[in-house]
Amino acid sequence: MTWQKELEELRRRQQLAEQMGGEEKVARQHSRGKMDARARLAALTDEGSFREIGKIAGRGHYDENGDLESVTPAPFLFGKATIDGRPVVATADDFTIRGGAADAGIARKMVQAERMAHELRLPMIRMIDGTGGGGSVKTLEQIGATYIPAVPGWGDVVENLETVPVVALALGPTAGLGAARAVASHYSVMVKGLSQIFAAGPAVVEAMGGPYEGFDKESLGGSAIHTRNGVIDEEVLSEEAAFAHARAFLSYLPANVGELAPHIDARDPATRRDERLLDLVPRDPKTVYSMRRALEMIFDLDTVFEMGRMWGRAAITAFARLEGRVVAVLASDPSYLGGSWDAKTSEKVERFVKLADLFRLPIVHLVDNPGFMIGREAEEAGTIRYGVQAMNAVYRARVPLASVVLRRAYGIAGSAMSNAEKFQYRFCWPSGDWGSLPIAGGLEVAYKAELEAAEDPGAELEAIRARLDKVTSPFRSAERFNVEDIIDPRDTRPLLCEFAQLAWRKLESEL
Repeated sequence: MTWQKELEELRRRQQLAEQMGGEEKVARQHSRGKMDARARLAALTDEGSFREIGKIAGRGHYDENGDLESVTPAPFLFGKATIDGRPVVATADDFTIRGGAADAGIARKMVQAERMAHELRLPMIRMIDGTGGGGSVKTLEQIGATYIPAVPGWGDVVENLETVPVVALALGPTAGLGAARAVASHYSVMVKGLSQIFAAGPAVVEAMGGPYEGFDKESLGGSAIHTRNGVIDEEVLSEEAAFAHARAFLSYLPANVGELAPHIDARDPATRRDERLLDLVPRDPKTVYSMRRALEMIFDLDTVFEMGRMWGRAAITAFARLEGRVVAVLASDPSYLGGSWDAKTSEKVERFVKLADLFRLPIVHLVDNPGFMIGREAEEAGTIRYGVQAMNAVYRARVPLASVVLRRAYGIAGSAMSNAEKFQYRFCWPSGDWGSLPIAGGLEVAYKAELEAAEDPGAELEAIRARLDKVTSPFRSAERFNVEDIIDPRDTRPLLCEFAQLAWRKLESEL
């Protein structure tokens, strides 16, 4: 006696699961320019590495004799896989089955996927398409009653945010719980023209009597909106690009908070000194320059991975390497708002510093910050509150931090470059310009009496400015040890490589 009959039924059920929502619905998914869930899992992970869990879960349909006729698979797939040889939990919503809405088994499968990630300390990747496990109106009729809303397993989602890297890829219209799952991540991506995110779609907004002006899905919640307001980190042009970004993000992070990020062999010598750094910062204080060029010159070649480029734009947040060692890079962007921190920039800085601290990545801060954004709009946006929260995150961070002052560091925002209560691993370029407030903005107020008494106020103002230019020389600050070291800009990379060596030595000893 063998179990051949049962094995044949198992294979049949597996084959039915592989059909997903059926040939017609899968073809419709492809006609919209979208991969199906199984193709996505194969494209994201190392070839042949995905082992599905709960493949035959769903709802069986039986004849009057109790024999299986067909199966509606659960519209959620998950399993163990590898990316670059490292284990992960990979999940994908199946839009071909009721638009990804919840049905039998999906809630338990989603809970188990999240639980697997945090209990086994594995990175979690969510590919979200549709309601992402949320219910539908039809579900109520099937149940026969309504219910007070609750999200099964949300505690596991929260636990994952505190223990493992979480990546969310929004790969289609994503509403309700799907939108919540996309946001509850450390790194998120949308595909331009393919992905939309909203609390509720246009039809629901209109039906509920909300403000409706003929929005379609893209104009209500497309990537042009959410990658610029901070809801989502990245906008890409294809699903393949989304998978590449997910893999790149994970390559800089440890598998969990109990491990350290992996080093790679050094491909770029610490002794490299880029001559272009000498004239990167213009002498004219009102002239902008490219901070991203500075990143390319300072960090290991081709290792800078930027996050959230389209929002909070006065700050650049990125991962990079120094002699193969991972660092989290925070840098001012003088080409946007002159580098002044507005509310969104401050929010972005706070989130990034917390991410670096959670996964124990040393921070390198390249500073050219004239202060918090000022004016009526800045006050209405609550800039000072968000700015102080960003500074608090810097002060709470436990990981080593090195700062390099390229040009300006003014006011409270300038002081948020590092934790002044700790050892200052800090370097300043000769172009450094700092203080409690910019000199140019306070001269007329501070010397009002002298200017009013002068025969030629204009000449007097220039004379005052000339005197203060000498007083504000960075070398005067160095005399009093208010700055630790003024350096040749070309020495920035060698010195930061030294910092990375020492920082990782400390982190490894703590582990």
